Amino acid sequence: MTKKQEIIKLAHFLYELGTLRKTARAHRQTLLTDDLSDNIASHSYRVAIIGWLLAELENANPDKIIKMCLLHDIAETRSNDQNWIHKRYVKVFENEITNDQLKNLPQETKFKKILSEYNKRETLESKIAKDADLIDQILLLKEYGWQGNKEAKEWLKGAEQGKKLTTTSAKVLQKEIISQKPSDWWQNIWTAKRR
Repeated sequence: MTKKQEIIKLAHFLYELGTLRKTARAHRQTLLTDDLSDNIASHSYRVAIIGWLLAELENANPDKIIKMCLLHDIAETRSNDQNWIHKRYVKVFENEITNDQLKNLPQETKFKKILSEYNKRETLESKIAKDADLIDQILLLKEYGWQGNKEAKEWLKGAEQGKKLTTTSAKVLQKEIISQKPSDWWQNIWTAKRR
């Protein structure tokens, strides 16, 4: 493959990733919300930051975790997101999708290795990346619950158990998230006076 062909393939891939900004997360249906700001791209961004923070807390490799977090949902450009009802009836060929997506990219081997490790959930880094994914969902449920979404409050009751989280830091963070109000972060910095 020539350098020009590689650049063309990279541009196509970047345009494809851009569609994740337009891909609404499927839990909107079952959470009874129409929050279009919650899309796969915004989810992946916060997951990557959470993953980085958890990596630091767990003394793990933040570079690898951030990459896992950024790549973990890229197949959804072609399969869309599915909620837990959809997953009962829909089979997604995620490996085929990512093989097609990554084919002939200069980073193909590296990306596939990262995704494979993430999907196997055997390493500390892959477990932290999945914890980051789950923590983002807990944050979202808390935010929706705070706005009065009763369905989110019900889901959050299950999340409060932290049963799916694997790392100590994620479990501690989850408890703190549950104990706070989503607006606590700005309570001590707001002012009515201009500088």
